[in-house]
Amino acid sequence: MEIEIEVVSNETIKPSSPTPESLRKYQLSFLDQIAPPIFMPLVYFYPADAKFSSPEKSNHLKKSLSQVLSRFYPLAGQLIDDLYVDCNDEGAPYVEAVANCSLSQVVTNPIPKNMDKFLPYKVDEVQNLGMAVQVTYFQCGGTAVGVLISHKIADALSLFLVANTWAAVARNGNYDDVPSPKFEGAKIFPPRDAAGFKPSTGIVKEQLVTKIFTFPASKISALQERYSGGTAELPQRRPSRVEALSAFIWTRFISATQMKADPNKIYTVHHAVNLRTRLDPPLSEYHFGNISRLAIAMPSVGVDGGSELLQKVREAIRAVDGEYVAQLRQGDKHLNFLKERMAQANKGELVTFNFTSLCRFPLYEADFGWGKPVWVGSAGLVYKNLVTFIDTAAGNGIEAWINLKKEDMEKFEADLELQEFL
Repeated sequence: MEIEIEVVSNETIKPSSPTPESLRKYQLSFLDQIAPPIFMPLVYFYPADAKFSSPEKSNHLKKSLSQVLSRFYPLAGQLIDDLYVDCNDEGAPYVEAVANCSLSQVVTNPIPKNMDKFLPYKVDEVQNLGMAVQVTYFQCGGTAVGVLISHKIADALSLFLVANTWAAVARNGNYDDVPSPKFEGAKIFPPRDAAGFKPSTGIVKEQLVTKIFTFPASKISALQERYSGGTAELPQRRPSRVEALSAFIWTRFISATQMKADPNKIYTVHHAVNLRTRLDPPLSEYHFGNISRLAIAMPSVGVDGGSELLQKVREAIRAVDGEYVAQLRQGDKHLNFLKERMAQANKGELVTFNFTSLCRFPLYEADFGWGKPVWVGSAGLVYKNLVTFIDTAAGNGIEAWINLKKEDMEKFEADLELQEFL
């Protein structure tokens, strides 16, 4: 059955109190400047709740969002180039819609391309907005809350901070006991003249396919065991769940697409790393903005069954240390490196595979007053060779949201060894 959504209202939610003139100009940090111009998407799905009618839920969500926007004031402003946010209290677009189906028809064997229907914009239609929301009501009385936040202003941890703060304010009816965000990004990572670097490098319009591959806990454990031994030259401690899955998916991708090492190409595997805990002194989770970067490993192609990649990823993540952060704060060296990589990408010399993990993040904490979500989804993104790891609702397995070119996906999902672990 084709899922259809009908928009029933369109409005803009403004902050509940005006932003002081002294805070009108929110300076982007260096890490915000180089972040891609896309939305980060999350869709929370909630079962019916007899205590709340749809109009009551609607008023509840709008009132609490207005309060939250007064604290997260950059999200209600307009992005000006890659420089700053004009915190003009314009507000966040808020769409309400009805679906022609029940909640269970969406969350049972979910299809990523359907997630776009529960979001007010496509992920690459970021314009100059900070945030946008769509609330969709199902025939069964269930609700979907779709949240988009600009990656130019925030990273994944900040997205969860906004969503969970909004839920807490809605649930409690006020801002008491909810910590305020800290806006210190530009002080920690001062902005630079980033002329010549295009943050949109890597965004592709070609036909991409996103599919969800769910790995149960028992199979993940078997993969952790597989990669525990390593080799005599590269002994391994037992890998984490994400390390083991990354090594497995990379090796299956290389095998399925029959990729052969080309001396004229550079092969890189990226892992997103939260920098808050790596600064001295460390920052709290309430520090808002882009405070994460990529650890870059350069594995050999087709050499082994994943142990070498594991070792190189660990080394790359270890290298995101105090010295790395100090260079990042200085900015120029990192900017030159990015420009060099951009040139290689534009010439087709760079083959990248990206992993980002939302495992152990507070994904299922967003209770707006009618219980925790039964499922949380993302959406199809605009980067090829991108894997996002998300805990399953039960918390023991992992969903891998994998973005590949159409022809690569056909080969990858037909891989027999991959199928054994699903």
